[in-house]
Amino acid sequence: MYGEGYTKYHCEWEAGKPLPASAVSELNHWRGEMYRRHWIGYDEAQAVGFGNISRRQAPGSGAFIISGTQTGHLALLGPEHYTLVTRADIAHNRLHCRGPVQASSESLTHAAVYALPEAYAAVIHIHHLGLWEAWYDRLPTTAAEVPYGTPEMAREIQRLHAETDLPTRQVCVMGGHREGLLSFGHSLEAAAQALIGLVSPSR
Repeated sequence: MYGEGYTKYHCEWEAGKPLPASAVSELNHWRGEMYRRHWIGYDEAQAVGFGNISRRQAPGSGAFIISGTQTGHLALLGPEHYTLVTRADIAHNRLHCRGPVQASSESLTHAAVYALPEAYAAVIHIHHLGLWEAWYDRLPTTAAEVPYGTPEMAREIQRLHAETDLPTRQVCVMGGHREGLLSFGHSLEAAAQALIGLVSPSR
């Protein structure tokens, strides 16, 4: 999957009913904005979706709601396209989720952000080659040899948070994940604006 030395991702999926519409309404709003900008979507050449968005289920909870795997091609998501991650074991690259769809391996990186002591409320992962190239090594940037969706990437995010100005920037470049950027914040709007601000930077 990622070459030798990487732990295979394992998702313990408990099929369940969709979350209430009210639980995903704000996620849908900002996911729609990311989709409109083609920052979340579907790569027809590679036949793969890209990008995802999540929010902490409740203050103080380690659980989070995230857009499900293989939903990037959809312009509008419904509650049936989100899942609740209830447990994450970053060291062993496994998580438990409950809902109508599974969580992708990228969810482990979201879990790493939610595990930080700052109690962030939202995480957004996008793809944009222009922003990736423009901000590579200008923003906190993960090591080029570390692939996304691995325990190593989750630990890289936590390392950058401890050793760089990532807590202030709240957005980083995924050095080993071409086109990938990750933002977070104490609200979905803050996480989204951290990305939008890269287009017309005041920083």
